Amino acid sequence: MNESYDPITVEIIQNSLQAAADEMFGALRRTAMSAIIYEVLDMGTGITDKDGELAGSGAGIPAFVGVLDKTVKRVIEKFSQPGDIEPGDIFITNDPYTGGVTHLNDVILVMPVFSGQDLVAWTANIAHWNDVGGMVPGSMSTDATEIFQEGMILSAVKLISRGEPIQSVFDILTSNCRMPDFLTGDLWAGVASVRVGERRVLEIVNKYGKDVFLHAVEEYLDYGEQVTLAALGRLPKGKYHLVEEQDQGPDYVVTVEITDDEFIVDLRDNPDQDPGPFNMSRDEAVVACQIAFKGIVSPDRLSNGGTFRPLKVLTRHGSVFDPIHPAAQGIYYEITIRLHDLIWRCLAEQMPDLLPAGGFASVCGTLFGGTHPDTGRAYAVIEPELGGWGGSPTSDGNPGQFSGLHGETYNCPAEVAEARYGVTVDFLSFHDEDGGAGFHRGGKGVRIDYRIKSDNAWLTVAYTRCKVPPWPLKGGQLGSPNHVLIVRANGETERYSVVSGLTLNTDDVIQVMTGTGAGWGDPMERPLELVKQDLKDGYITEEQANKYYGLDKRSAST
Repeated sequence: MNESYDPITVEIIQNSLQAAADEMFGALRRTAMSAIIYEVLDMGTGITDKDGELAGSGAGIPAFVGVLDKTVKRVIEKFSQPGDIEPGDIFITNDPYTGGVTHLNDVILVMPVFSGQDLVAWTANIAHWNDVGGMVPGSMSTDATEIFQEGMILSAVKLISRGEPIQSVFDILTSNCRMPDFLTGDLWAGVASVRVGERRVLEIVNKYGKDVFLHAVEEYLDYGEQVTLAALGRLPKGKYHLVEEQDQGPDYVVTVEITDDEFIVDLRDNPDQDPGPFNMSRDEAVVACQIAFKGIVSPDRLSNGGTFRPLKVLTRHGSVFDPIHPAAQGIYYEITIRLHDLIWRCLAEQMPDLLPAGGFASVCGTLFGGTHPDTGRAYAVIEPELGGWGGSPTSDGNPGQFSGLHGETYNCPAEVAEARYGVTVDFLSFHDEDGGAGFHRGGKGVRIDYRIKSDNAWLTVAYTRCKVPPWPLKGGQLGSPNHVLIVRANGETERYSVVSGLTLNTDDVIQVMTGTGAGWGDPMERPLELVKQDLKDGYITEEQANKYYGLDKRSAST
């Protein structure tokens, strides 16, 4: 390394970028108007280098942070003429076909950071907006057949020019949303976040100098690559293949090849794009592969643009993982998890002593809305739900957690849901459905009941792992499926996993049942004292203890 660059200073800069991204996250959380952002934390923040390579990532959903660099690169590509990108500019995008976005509800803001006349970095954030227009409230329909039905499309548009809002763009946004006050509040929270990031980056540049800053970022990316290559060298080499049945439609297929310096994910032999919204952009497919890659190769170390240089992703244009415009993509998140889980299972079945069994592996996104019974205002909710993770070689699976793709997100507290949405949360607990028995059992799934308090409400859900349950390892038992029961006010019950715009009325109950993770290892080999403790703690019923763990027979024999 050039002796003029003090290694301690370089490391301080690298850590300062991480701290700046975290502060951006805090600013967005504290100022957002929607509970999906400030309670659930359905968002992400990051800082890239001047070319769009991720240099610092805040907290938030990994699948969100992973798209930010791709968006910045798209903005740089689109605004390529001198004067197109200036200090104080902020760009907005939500178009999955033009760079690093998930679906239209997830809106990204990016801001260039200039030191004098030189572009030195970008700040970026992404957050889920409750409504962006389209054919249904909440903008996410399982019936959509093209992206134009899913809401307004913002294909890397300049929102603020040299610090001044472009009013016509703001007018377009608010006039195409059913909840313009929430949109406006969440939009300005995003603006505040990228501006906080800009200010912090400039403080770092001004303190240490532009050249030192640029060198520190470059070295950080190179270090990310070195860490990955070292970790990759410790994995068993080979080519692994998996064909997996899906709840609906054709099987998914993956081939993973691990070499000394590459991790290749081949998705080319997959079904044609879905006629509905169960598609994901190629950028999002890459993100799903990045998350699986990171979790398998080096989960406990840094993550930046250099980390993923050894990853190679192959897709076929026109497939479910790389659709042709204008295919709908509103339910992309379930396909993201399906792809992540596909890669994980492919390798876990080859390395069962290193990786855990399958979990509930679904966002279980529960969208409902209507009119608040007290205020008369429209409300729209999207609730990702908690579920169970699979048992691992070292421990039982985690109960009542979000999917691994969610990162550090949270459920919306019952008190907030009741105050903001005008519903009653009647029940929230682990459930007792069969599934997940093992030497290390799967984590418990969750039951949550939302009671509707006004007429003409609506419900949309799109759960996966509803027919094909979580997969076990080494003799464990399958997990349990994800599903929703609608308990009508008259006592009639309906069961769904995919439905759009279902009408609900006063005292109808949405009963969410998320999956219990699969088991790892033979349940009959689970120590008897642990089985008895599980029974005492309510993790299993007496019937399950006898049926799957042989508690009655094993106790009698001792």
